[in-house]
Amino acid sequence: MAATFTTPNRPLTWLITGCSSGLGLSLARLVQSKGHNLIATSRNPARTPDLVAEVEKAGGKWLALDVDDKDSAKVIENLEAGGQEIDVLVNNAGYSLHAPAESFTEEEIRAQTETVYFGPYRLIRAVLPHMRKRRSGVIVNMSSGAALEGRESMGIYAAAKAALDGLSRVMAKEVAPFNIRVLTVQLGTFNTNMGNATILGKNPLPEDYKGSIADQMMQFMASGKFQGNGDKDKAVKAVYEVVVGEGVGAGREAERLLPLGRDLAARIKTVQDYYAHAIEVFGDICNNVYRDAN
Repeated sequence: MAATFTTPNRPLTWLITGCSSGLGLSLARLVQSKGHNLIATSRNPARTPDLVAEVEKAGGKWLALDVDDKDSAKVIENLEAGGQEIDVLVNNAGYSLHAPAESFTEEEIRAQTETVYFGPYRLIRAVLPHMRKRRSGVIVNMSSGAALEGRESMGIYAAAKAALDGLSRVMAKEVAPFNIRVLTVQLGTFNTNMGNATILGKNPLPEDYKGSIADQMMQFMASGKFQGNGDKDKAVKAVYEVVVGEGVGAGREAERLLPLGRDLAARIKTVQDYYAHAIEVFGDICNNVYRDAN
């Protein structure tokens, strides 16, 4: 039997990371337009004074938050201690690093994982005790199709997103008895600044990879020509409605995965086929490695 969840019938307080552009900014604007309380965050608010002024004029807050900072959870502790209870945490901040899997430096691997996995986990770990105490809350982790079926050159980004997805699946089951929801939003490509948030690996490309699909992907992502085929405003509308249980989210409050994007649907089919093929080829073996009865 599926878990049932209730959400307070009042304006919710949303804390959203990565609000300076893209999906984070679109969601922040929608949340405020619907009358909710917004705590927008970005690494350096001074770079977007107009956006900060827009949010604050509408009654929200804009805070500096670097998810890579090992003390980042203090933002949540300070808000909660000051009486600002967080109802919805949206882990959205991120960037993508591109290179053949064998070419990443130790520094690059750790930096990518810090932003995409450890940063969100620190915020989750900080907010969950408060949500448990209130027996209410929603955690939204913005993921990527790369976690399912990463393209060449995206090995570390794919691994970091897959780690967050794995955490989310387990945690969703653990916290459901406390009326806390964990929603993974799996995204295809959208008209965000993802192209500008792309970094190429520092090491020279090995000669064998010259002209490969990995090389082509790297050059394309770094060219500034990348344009996703999804509409970010339509995407965040779906996210919002699933969180609050309205529109497309009505009656679907227990759902743990929200896939978004035509290109993502195709990748999901690829993964389904991948597992179906494995069972077709090795199903008899898979089902016959059990211990024999004594």
